[in-house]
Amino acid sequence: MLTITLMFLFAIAVFAGAIYVVEEVLIYYYPEADIYLQIGFATIDWFIILITALRVANRDMVPETKVPWLICIIVFNIVGVIAYFTFSSHRPTKKQRARYLSLIERSIPYSKRKFTKQETENLLGSWADESEALALASPMAVLYGGTKTEYLSSGEVFLERLLEDLEKAEKFIFLEFFIIEKGKLWGSVLDILKRKVAEGVEVRVMYDDIGCMGKVHLRYHKTLRKLGIKCVKFNPFVPVVSNVHNNRDHRKIVVIDGKIGYTGGINLADEYANMVTYFGHWKDTAVRLEGEAVKSFTLMFLRLYNIQKKSAEDFSKYIPEEFEYFEDEGFVQPYGDGPRPLYGKHLGEDVYINLLNGAKRYVYIATPYLIIDYRLRETLILTAQRGVDVRILTPHIPDKKLPFALTRSNYLALIKGGVKIYEYTPGFVHAKMFVCDDEVAVVGTINLDYRSLLFHFEDAVLLYHSKAVLDIKEDMEKTFEVSALQTAQDAKKSVVWRWLCEFAKLFAPLF
Repeated sequence: MLTITLMFLFAIAVFAGAIYVVEEVLIYYYPEADIYLQIGFATIDWFIILITALRVANRDMVPETKVPWLICIIVFNIVGVIAYFTFSSHRPTKKQRARYLSLIERSIPYSKRKFTKQETENLLGSWADESEALALASPMAVLYGGTKTEYLSSGEVFLERLLEDLEKAEKFIFLEFFIIEKGKLWGSVLDILKRKVAEGVEVRVMYDDIGCMGKVHLRYHKTLRKLGIKCVKFNPFVPVVSNVHNNRDHRKIVVIDGKIGYTGGINLADEYANMVTYFGHWKDTAVRLEGEAVKSFTLMFLRLYNIQKKSAEDFSKYIPEEFEYFEDEGFVQPYGDGPRPLYGKHLGEDVYINLLNGAKRYVYIATPYLIIDYRLRETLILTAQRGVDVRILTPHIPDKKLPFALTRSNYLALIKGGVKIYEYTPGFVHAKMFVCDDEVAVVGTINLDYRSLLFHFEDAVLLYHSKAVLDIKEDMEKTFEVSALQTAQDAKKSVVWRWLCEFAKLFAPLF
């Protein structure tokens, strides 16, 4: 976020300086043209500003992004117009889009529906509409049965299970993470990866370049390649003013032999398992899948990996011919999300809203950041006003001060609307979860903020009627017991700071 913001400010400074230099040069050589230049520049400026403002007002984009862009255009004039056309789309490049569509075609043979619409209704009951809506928006989001689910309530539990499974790998290991940082946690994983490479296991690692800035050195991917690990950096940073740097890979995916998969909020760095303490106790979660549904994570990884490698390999050798079927494990529906137009809708937010609309008794939510748009805020309030027990768990000790301030700036409206907000007093919450009515839950990487909901590549898994759902509920209830319920009076503290946050919130959708 800081990198993109600095690039944005740098671009404005460069464009403003260029216009100033051109005008000064013209006046120096043609002093008598000063008044005519001013009139001409002003006329052209206001014409361009008017046309651009009309485009912003009528463009198909998230409404909350329109106001800050209009302010930017009005305040900075032609410089704001140039910044708008440079930064506003957040779209992957045309080549990336073409490669992605090609890779989707390669995924289709392995992403066929397992259940008809009628079967889905019989199996999922009132939640069938949620599943069907997701499958319609993203045909790759397949509903599976017979997949074993295990909820991992902390980074420590996650690491223990992950190391056990990595040791058992026989064919291949795929790791895709937003952050990898040198330390004890990554060191313990890397030791196993090196042994597995020596045993002939194919190991691939993909990490986000900006996410890992300051965590590993700039050529770390080459270091891993020398160890025999096939490693790529996702969307490598280049010092060019462009909006493509906004499209980060925020996913956390592990695939082992195509039969075991992990996802959740946990990155491969020490604070995620409380091996170091920067922000009090770090509360994070993940889910482990075993069975056919892991196929979805395998395909997610391969598509993004091949986009970055600019390749189109054969997926079939990474899809097992048979999967163990686990009885009475409920149903799971893994799905990916990402920037438009690779993904036609904002799937992450749509899933959350559909869960809220379908809930009858309770919805418990965990998120590190609560920087939401009007649509999601009103859905939360309307759900609470229907008599549903809506609770949101947020951090008490922040990892970043500005997002924390923006998070707290949303408290008052939600609390007045009947939503209960708890701050995790022992430290920082990094989990991204929903759980509803003892029947359905989501665990994944999707935060309740604009970056996750609009710009990043993300992933999650919907769990229906599985044991993991009740485990998530139980863990959430225990966590609420050690958290502080926020009141309207708490949210009203520091009037000046609150107004500053309201101003900053105007521009949150841009970054």
